Amino acid sequence: MRFLRYFPARTTLCGLLGVFAAFGSLCAQSNTGLQVPVTYYKLPNGLKVVLSPDKTAPTVAVGVYYNIGFRIEPKNRTGFAHLFEHMMFQGSENLGKMEFIKLVQENGGILNGSTRFDFTNYFEVMPSHKLETALWAEADRMRGLKITQENLTNQQGVVKNEVKVNVLNQPYGGFPWLDMPQYANENWYNAHNFYGDLADLDSANLKDVESFFKTYYSPNNAVLVVAGDFEIPDAKKWVDQYFSKIPAAKLPPKPDLTEPAQQKEKRATKDDKLAKKPAIAVAYKMPPRNTPEYYAMGLIDQMLLQGQNSKLYQQLVQQKGYSSNVSGGINVGLGNMFDYNGPMLWVANLIYDAKVPADSIIHEFDKAVADVASHVTAEDIQLASVKMRSGLYDEISSFFGVGKVNLLASFALFDDDPSKINRLEGEFKKITPALVRKTASEYLRSTNRTILIIEPKPAQP
Repeated sequence: MRFLRYFPARTTLCGLLGVFAAFGSLCAQSNTGLQVPVTYYKLPNGLKVVLSPDKTAPTVAVGVYYNIGFRIEPKNRTGFAHLFEHMMFQGSENLGKMEFIKLVQENGGILNGSTRFDFTNYFEVMPSHKLETALWAEADRMRGLKITQENLTNQQGVVKNEVKVNVLNQPYGGFPWLDMPQYANENWYNAHNFYGDLADLDSANLKDVESFFKTYYSPNNAVLVVAGDFEIPDAKKWVDQYFSKIPAAKLPPKPDLTEPAQQKEKRATKDDKLAKKPAIAVAYKMPPRNTPEYYAMGLIDQMLLQGQNSKLYQQLVQQKGYSSNVSGGINVGLGNMFDYNGPMLWVANLIYDAKVPADSIIHEFDKAVADVASHVTAEDIQLASVKMRSGLYDEISSFFGVGKVNLLASFALFDDDPSKINRLEGEFKKITPALVRKTASEYLRSTNRTILIIEPKPAQP
């Protein structure tokens, strides 16, 4: 199961976004920035808890995020974090196989889960009066997953089939979100096949699964977020009742995720027997998270890539006609610029006509980057800020509150500070043209990038 979400480009604010009809309180506070209610505390067993009431609609979103993603899965067990995401729906102490899904759906709710770079998450959106049911069910599978050989064998087959359907048997399968980290990064943890090699998926055994669950699916490695129509005293009572007695685990040291500084441009070509046209992706290594340059890259992304007024769209699509679209972003295909915690890439990609030389695309790319690095103005900053802010508000109000849950959980997991959500706008307001020019010159240099080209190669009869 996958729930992939990233900021869409927007060029207008509250009055033109239909989603804000159900989230008007944010617009009313637009002059002072976001004011998302945040109550944050920890249980004695280490579980982080974030409560964010919102009476706009009679629904409640519950998210449980575990601080284990495919970036830090064990070596020789590629795809294991994703495999385990599937295992979490196979039954628990009090709910049989698939009964968790049935419980949510029969109570009028929806649910899903996903595996990302640095976490695996599960969420439900339920009618408000079913909050206790959702909390009980999540605690039940955190306390005791039903781990059997039958369930493991079944889900190994499901995941392998997912790999075949979504990657191996699709044109441009895994491009660029799965492919690019493998070419751009050096550290195995950042550079291995996150979906999993089929041989590694087959070799996973019951002992591996049990150890993985006891270690990483513990309360002291997780955050629980509740957002929507509920009363804080009720939520605290149920959280304590169902989660407080789950024992903590001894967590292993986090692996070293650092990447060496890139000193020269990398270029690679990958054959694709199903593709009809070539494709190209250009990736640059990001500044460290939470630095001024990191926030500047968020605005650079808006200037260069997001929306039809972006420089790359104007040059590659409107002026040159090399492609019908150019897309990408920070943490492309797997989230947004806020929900990761380690080295990251900014990626732009497009499918183009075979008659166009790849170097012609790179030439136009370099022109757009050079323009940002030398000519960005206060007006450019303002427009990029409007787009970023609009995308942020859209994200927070998206999918019945799950977008807000995602940000609160990420800031609790990675920063121990979910209230950071209310300071994001302030960070972007600090960005100056000088900082944007400095960041573009330092990080969007050719020696800090990787270029990956997909070549159509029909299978030989």
